[in-house]
Amino acid sequence: MTTMADVTRMTATEIAALIATGEASAVEVTRAHLDRIAAVDDRVHAFLHVDTDGALEAARAVDAKRAAGEELGPLAGVPVAVKDVLTAKGVPTTVGSKILEGWRPPYDSTIVRRLRAAGTVMLGKTNMDEFAMGSSTEYSAYGPTGNPWDLGRIPGGSGGGSSAALAAYEAPLAIGSDTGGSIRQPGAVTGTVGAKPTYGGTSRYGLVAFSSSLDTPGPCARTVLDAALLHEAIGGHDPRDSTSIPAPVPDVVAAARAGASGDLTGVKLGLVTEFSGEGAEPGVTAAFRDAVDALTKLGAEVVEVSCPHFQYALPAYYLIAPSECSSNLARFDGVRFGLRVGDDGNRGLEEVMSLTRDAGFGPEVKRRIMLGTYALSSGYYDAYYGQAQKVRTLITRDFTAAFEQADVLISPTTPFVAFPFGSRTADPYQMYLADLFTIPTNLYGGPGISVPCGLSEGLPVGLQIMAPTMADDRMYRVGAALESVIGTLTPPEL
Repeated sequence: MTTMADVTRMTATEIAALIATGEASAVEVTRAHLDRIAAVDDRVHAFLHVDTDGALEAARAVDAKRAAGEELGPLAGVPVAVKDVLTAKGVPTTVGSKILEGWRPPYDSTIVRRLRAAGTVMLGKTNMDEFAMGSSTEYSAYGPTGNPWDLGRIPGGSGGGSSAALAAYEAPLAIGSDTGGSIRQPGAVTGTVGAKPTYGGTSRYGLVAFSSSLDTPGPCARTVLDAALLHEAIGGHDPRDSTSIPAPVPDVVAAARAGASGDLTGVKLGLVTEFSGEGAEPGVTAAFRDAVDALTKLGAEVVEVSCPHFQYALPAYYLIAPSECSSNLARFDGVRFGLRVGDDGNRGLEEVMSLTRDAGFGPEVKRRIMLGTYALSSGYYDAYYGQAQKVRTLITRDFTAAFEQADVLISPTTPFVAFPFGSRTADPYQMYLADLFTIPTNLYGGPGISVPCGLSEGLPVGLQIMAPTMADDRMYRVGAALESVIGTLTPPEL
């Protein structure tokens, strides 16, 4: 007999089956997860807003449709947590910033709209680094999120709230966004699965923009199959997003199911020479190499590939992303929506804007706005932003050449395990290194996934799988195969 307490430990696939057979209702499943949030989130702080009434209303609608005999999707009734970077009509959307505190958008993002259409139940909005700028969720204006493996350590960033909600069993599914690794790096350090789809494979409509040429919403889950099912539900062309690819989502679910058989015969894995563990903590390197050995035992062939321009990805990213952010964040001016400071009738518009932005933006956001504004300024554009875009082209060529030798590329997801709060905030460069291995994929635009591959010092390690653009199914196949031998990771009891 399955108890509702057991339900929170189930995968999304298992929960969907439970609801489909009538063994549990969507309302019962939703209440179980809301109870779990109430029991542990005062310590984890994964959520910025829990939409209890909206979640129960959505769950009742699923139960009513099922009772009426309507055919429902494979994730109907399954709860999902949504990173607070995506708009949901009437639900607070802050992007982890004081400048949007209390804002309730009048429309759904495409991702949220598709989640509703799939019958999933949105539990609420998860914590994040302000405007998705960070690798630890310490830069949220509403306080940090703890890693369920050790509440004194970071859950990754910028989407640490989504990954922590999964690891704390507060939700079986979550949505994140990945600009330089913000889905994959949190997945790695919390022992969960995080997938960045091909850029343009998921819609950015209703995603509060950080870096428009890099931002990519995607699925977070505790298993590869669950991530694939969520990817399938949210992906596909959206005419409201000018960068959306007019092509169907690759069959990621079939690929995940095929990979779970544990057969990788004929698959070539490209071990990126520049990222083969050098610069990573010894425990991360050891877990990664053990995982590579496990993949070869499943029939995969490992070939070394060199991507010489990957070493320039980090500096190029920190010119391109801040440049785009300085442009995108100009809209937060204290005039049209959100925070407004100093409007006492005695100040001019420019002074009100300055006071609002000073009070509303945190230090990391201000740092990146200044970096980007400088890089785009007259006399420096070609030397900085222009050069960074040339490096981006060289990185894309590296990927193209590497995929002529291998089906997918592999590396550790991040160089180190979850670090203690405060240990890197004083040195921005040390914080930026968390995304050393993930950033090239964003500059290229291809898909990448992080799958748990073991432990180091009792903390999770992730293996990253990168695939060619619109070949997202390849990473799911290899990821599911790895999961078939490594299994899933279970954090300690909270």
